[in-house]
Amino acid sequence: MIQRETIGVFDSGYGGLTILREIVKDLPQFDYIYLGDNARAPYGTRSFDVVYQYTNEAVRKLFDMGCRLVILACNTASAKALRSIQQIDLPQLEPGKRVLGVIRPSVEALAAYTRNGHIGILATKGTVASGSYPMEIEKLYGKGKFQITQLACPMWVPLVENNELSGMGAEYFVQKYIEELLSTDPEIDTVILGCTHYPLLHPLITRYMPEGVRIIEQGSIIAESLSDYLTRHPEMEESLSRNATIRYYTTENTELFNRMAGKFLGQEIESAHISL
Repeated sequence: MIQRETIGVFDSGYGGLTILREIVKDLPQFDYIYLGDNARAPYGTRSFDVVYQYTNEAVRKLFDMGCRLVILACNTASAKALRSIQQIDLPQLEPGKRVLGVIRPSVEALAAYTRNGHIGILATKGTVASGSYPMEIEKLYGKGKFQITQLACPMWVPLVENNELSGMGAEYFVQKYIEELLSTDPEIDTVILGCTHYPLLHPLITRYMPEGVRIIEQGSIIAESLSDYLTRHPEMEESLSRNATIRYYTTENTELFNRMAGKFLGQEIESAHISL
């Protein structure tokens, strides 16, 4: 039986595993449940209402499975669903439960990276259309502090989901989007990879990114942010079970999930099927 008081990590697909990997590296003592809604992925092209519905279903499922704290390890879900879940749904559920996203911690890290204030954001169509990154940046730093250029990269998630991480197709689309971003603002010195799938393309991204441009990957930032959150909320930290276990669930075929997740994590895993 699944113990209560675990940490849930949710993503529409496999990308959230890059977040989970870094969280577990920093906080290995806790128990985790990873839920991938792979059967309905990707979320990036879906409407706000649909992303909210799917994300809300996943969060409620994780709560039912004993999670007190859920990390939306998905930029699209964080952009399109997090605020509504926090403001509308959580007050109706157990008040001690929390849902956190990945956009705010990424924005908080900006000041330590950029030297000239020119920021590039590479993300899904859904995240770009939501305007969540510019809004969070303005909210945190004020209007006009940073010059922000966003670009949707619709082919990157399919490349990752289909394990096409190298080869001519991957090289073409990585080079294409980077050149398009930098042609819009050649002064960009910091780029946020605003999708948790994108770190899997890191070798190609660094190959085509000009020297001196800093790349913000979310895994280590989210892990550090979670550690800080638990330090600031000792009542949450003390309530979490510590058996160093990870359970994996997918709405898709488990054999496929196990094979793909193994590539993301660099180790074999066993998952179970779940319906939302």
